[in-house]
Amino acid sequence: MQTAYCKKNSIICYVELKEKKGKVSDDEAEAVVIGGMVLDINATPSIAANPRTTTPGKVVYTLGGVGRNVGECMSKLGAKPFMISALGFDMAGSLLLENWRSAGLSVTGIRRSQDIDTAVVCNIFDGVGELAAAVASVESIEEFLTAEWIQKFKSNICSAPVLMVDANLSPPALLSSCRLAAECKTSVWFEPVSVAKSKRVASVSKYITYTSPNEDELIAMANALSSEDKFSPIKIDSNNANFSIEKLFRKLKPPTWILLEKGIRVVIITLGAQGIFLCFKAINGVEKKDYTTNAPNSFSRKLYEAVNKSCPPNKILGSPKSKGNYYIAVHFPALSAAVVRLTGAGDCLVGGTIASICAGLDVMQSVAVGIAAAKGAVETEKNVPEGYGLARIADDASIVYSEAKVVFCESKL
Repeated sequence: MQTAYCKKNSIICYVELKEKKGKVSDDEAEAVVIGGMVLDINATPSIAANPRTTTPGKVVYTLGGVGRNVGECMSKLGAKPFMISALGFDMAGSLLLENWRSAGLSVTGIRRSQDIDTAVVCNIFDGVGELAAAVASVESIEEFLTAEWIQKFKSNICSAPVLMVDANLSPPALLSSCRLAAECKTSVWFEPVSVAKSKRVASVSKYITYTSPNEDELIAMANALSSEDKFSPIKIDSNNANFSIEKLFRKLKPPTWILLEKGIRVVIITLGAQGIFLCFKAINGVEKKDYTTNAPNSFSRKLYEAVNKSCPPNKILGSPKSKGNYYIAVHFPALSAAVVRLTGAGDCLVGGTIASICAGLDVMQSVAVGIAAAKGAVETEKNVPEGYGLARIADDASIVYSEAKVVFCESKL
């Protein structure tokens, strides 16, 4: 068992990090990802677009899907995620399956059928790489990625350090997945996907260990969990002279606390260029179910050793003094990047964080790696970079980790 602590204004608080017990083999003890595998058709105009006419530009096919992107990022960081998804026998499905297989990853959990139309999303970007509009045809994920199909892979879920589910799953499949993980005491990471689909958290919040919404998804999730439209979208103007990270957190604190009160253990709020907030409630501890028996020469072991050295444990949260019931929030800054496209950043943040947790790093260290992985994503045309260099990941994570700061640590009586 490891224990982490934080110190702010002479208040000491802690969160216990417990390792998952039981010996498992290399093939079994890998994170499981349940979610979409999607072919993205990305269009970027080379001049300002006008309505009712074609616009010159660049159109490319990119392999995507939240679950798939997260899994690919994890694989580039030494993990071997077990993917549970659904693909057709069409062109898009064949491209996605062959890419997954060529990475040396199992395709056993990927359902295939002539009846499945592989999910496709058409994205239109503006001149600076931001998403301007998109059309998604992803109904097959809900229709064919069923609770019955997921149940076939109970043994994989039960031996996994973490189960990641994306909100593309139908509500019944999502609930079944989370219940199955709860039976096995496997941590669950809920990726909200979109404002509309993030509301599916309402039926599964008590099973969730981690979630990673942006500000808009956070508001939608809090409203869904409070059964009323209690919170309104928050406008962020980082160019305002009065802007500060502390003021931003004060705005986001009420909806964040709703998620924590409803049973979610760790909330990672993505803020784009402003970085992320890592929020949790220290009460009976946050479970960290790690797979730490990495092969000595594996990328995962090297990642663990490099990051553990560059990002010393407990540096952010200080030394142990007392136990208690506390709300804690830590801000991690974003890294400067030569931005090409922003769509894969959030998925690589999640993938990098989960891969690091599975490698044996603590949550603080893992989030720093996640931000480093996200930087790599925005600097490429693809949703996930071709590869990650260990030295660069460790160096970038060290920069993030050294600049992280506690913005809230307060007793809840």
